[in-house]
This record gives sequence, C-alpha cells and structure tokens, in this order.
Amino acid sequence: MRINKEIRADRLRVLSEKGDQLGILTLRDALAMAEAAGLDLVEIAPTAKPPVAKIIDYGKFRYHQQKKDKDSKKAHIQIKVKEVKLKPNIDTHDVQTKVKRAREFILKGNKVRITIVFRGREMLHLNLGRRVVEDFCASLADISTVEAPPKMIDLAKARLVDEGQLKMYKIMMGV
Repeated sequence: MRINKEIRADRLRVLSEKGDQLGILTLRDALAMAEAAGLDLVEIAPTAKPPVAKIIDYGKFRYHQQKKDKDSKKAHIQIKVKEVKLKPNIDTHDVQTKVKRAREFILKGNKVRITIVFRGREMLHLNLGRRVVEDFCASLADISTVEAPPKMIDLAKARLVDEGQLKMYKIMMGV
C-alpha cells in the first residue's frame, strides 16, 4: 500500500475520509487536499482504472488493520497432533493410563496419534500390536471415532484421533 509521494499514478479517483467521492484529480491536487486536511493520501486500489486513493490518517488506519488481523487470528482454532507411544507387550494398567492421557488431549480439541514401537523379536508379532491399538481405540470410542485405518508409513502403521473422531494411529515397526 503506497502513501503520499510513493503513489506513482498521475490521476487518481480520490475519496474523502468519510468515503465521499471527490472525483478524479491529479496526484498533485490530491496531495494538496490531504496536506490541507492534515491527513495522508493512501492508495487503496492500485489496479483500478484510475487508481483509487483515500484521504485518511495512515497511522490510525494501520493500527485498526493490525487490530483486525489480530482478532481474526484469535478466532482461528489451531489443532495440534499429540502422540501416545505404546509397546505391543504393554500391561493393562499402563494402557489405561495412556488412554486417560489421550482422552484429555481429545477433550481439549487435539488429535491423537497412537504409536506402537516394536523392538527386536516383537516384529514377529505384529498382530499383538494391532490388537493393542484396536483395544486402545475401542476404549476411546465413546468420545471419538476412527478416521483412517492403520497405514504402513516407513515401516509404520498409522491412525489419528480427534474430538468426535479417532483420526489416525501409528504403529512403529523397528526403532
């Protein structure tokens, strides 16, 4: 956005501070009007024919623009992906503890990625890992649903969980 002397067009459609059209003026006349009012000439629509400029207080304009941008950022909700790591031979109480943490994440609006890490000979028993993940997802089924089935990603299977939906979990195969 160009202001005052930075504006390159010879003729401009000029708007007053209140938004009234003052007509098509030369750059010199528009600058003189802005200076007389103690305000700035700001190019609003540079691609229009002729370009549109408005006589306003540029500092105040920028302040309101930044405030509007900040408010729109606040309204935007960011969803984070939290990860819960398990092992295929995990004890039931440990699973319940991990389910409790995952439940907290989901209720806060985050997604949960369930990761099962296999080590050494555990790689021979992938069905145990699958069963652990299915039980884990079943215990979260009251507050969420499965978004995607397990996937092989770089020797990993994945599934994720989020509020209202179990999204994707990840089973690591080998560390």
